[in-house]
Amino acid sequence: MAKRTNLDFVSVQVRNLEAARAFYTDVIGFSPSDEGPEHAVVFQHDGTAIFAIRTPMRPLPEQGPLGMGTSLWFDVANVDALHERVSASAGTVLASPQPGPFGKQMTISDPDGYVLVFHEYNGGE
Repeated sequence: MAKRTNLDFVSVQVRNLEAARAFYTDVIGFSPSDEGPEHAVVFQHDGTAIFAIRTPMRPLPEQGPLGMGTSLWFDVANVDALHERVSASAGTVLASPQPGPFGKQMTISDPDGYVLVFHEYNGGE
């Protein structure tokens, strides 16, 4: 039987670290951790997978969305409140709050075009 593998760290490469940091902290509400190297921003977590943004590890395309074919899902306490913050910041809402497989969810894109899904986990009910 294969060993079970859990995702424990995700970092996305961004074109402008300071702009991405501002988006994730000011708009989304993530809290930067004191951990991590200077070329990255690691966000605080509750013992689950760690999320970070970082400078490129290899050259990135100068234009167009990054992370095509990937979506990152985050459990949040209040999708509606986050939707209001993103909408008020001129953020890009791809799908407004609606029922989803893990509870109410909404989909946005960050300044680099990464697709982010935020959901209110309902325990699979």
